[in-house]
Amino acid sequence: MSWTCAIGSWPRGPRADAGFVTVLSVVGARPQFIKAAVVSRALAEAGAREILVHTGQHYDVRMSDVFFRELGMCEPAHNLGIGSGSHAEQTGRMLAGLERVMRDVVPDRVLVYGDTNSTLAGALAAAKLALPVDHVEAGLRSFDRDMPEELNRVLTDRLADQLFCPTHTAVVNLGQEGLTEGVLFTGDVMLDLALEAGAHARHIALPAGLCENEYFVATIHRASNTDDAAQLCRVVKALDEVARTVAPVVLPVHPRLLHALERNAVGVSAIRTIEPVGYLEMQGLILRSRGVITDSGGVQKEALFHGKRCVTLRTSTEWVESVNAGMNVLIGDDLSDLADEAAKCDGSVALDPNLLALFGGGTAAYRIAEAITGRGPTRRRWTNGGIS
Repeated sequence: MSWTCAIGSWPRGPRADAGFVTVLSVVGARPQFIKAAVVSRALAEAGAREILVHTGQHYDVRMSDVFFRELGMCEPAHNLGIGSGSHAEQTGRMLAGLERVMRDVVPDRVLVYGDTNSTLAGALAAAKLALPVDHVEAGLRSFDRDMPEELNRVLTDRLADQLFCPTHTAVVNLGQEGLTEGVLFTGDVMLDLALEAGAHARHIALPAGLCENEYFVATIHRASNTDDAAQLCRVVKALDEVARTVAPVVLPVHPRLLHALERNAVGVSAIRTIEPVGYLEMQGLILRSRGVITDSGGVQKEALFHGKRCVTLRTSTEWVESVNAGMNVLIGDDLSDLADEAAKCDGSVALDPNLLALFGGGTAAYRIAEAITGRGPTRRRWTNGGIS
């Protein structure tokens, strides 16, 4: 059975014997498609009617459509086609489009994911219409207000009625900000899918010339590393050094990165660049790598979940658990040590099950669905020990 068919075998709509809650889910970027894949299935099992709205924040087929196909998700009921633009332009267009959809649908609840402009626009549009807001990945903090994502997180948490926290650290963060009502530790839905995908991903063929545990997989997309020409040059130079002196580096090129490289005439020499990849192929690249180098929050977690050490091209992270576990190093602005840190990555690391338990142990989607609908799934039950 193929991965897509396995995903697609989950229920597609509300149970006929149950009243249901109408949930309007807002997505717009690759990480949100991944999170929504497992939550949508759990909502369907719990008897919810879900209306999926795609803002179009990620509009490239390789960063959008491929994930819906691969993860077996239904096509969005609405695609706003917002596209790119400044933060203000993008968020403003999303607000107007989402308000129109919400007025038409009048859902019982609005579900938003993560920390993108789509997240904030969905939460703000719903709050202004007095619609209850549920936030998946609430309470995450990097404590770096220079990151647009940090502003989106903080504002969305203040607009949300239910705050679904992926870690206990996130619960503590909210408490320190005076947010205690509607706060629930659910675990991380990305762990749910990573555990499900692992066996399939291991059989994905590697790009020609790559050998298992003998290459690094890298991702670069954050504005702080792509919008400043000097910083982009430093990052590429540092990755080139890793590729020349430690092990090959394979870099799926995000559209933001491609445009930045072309705009600034920055060339890569030793790095092996490839087209953006789908979810399952990315998990395969991580699973079979020597280690991961990234500026992505989601990829930091995927590396951890697959037992791979990670070097993060940032000065802060919202996923402090991976740093505390010794699985993640923040390299900061000085990239001169990148090759030395990468050399410490030596393939797979056996993870303590208690570490994965910090992220919910693979039961997050069911906890979220039960909190939203008031009823659990019909075919699987979650307990503190996992799904039974």
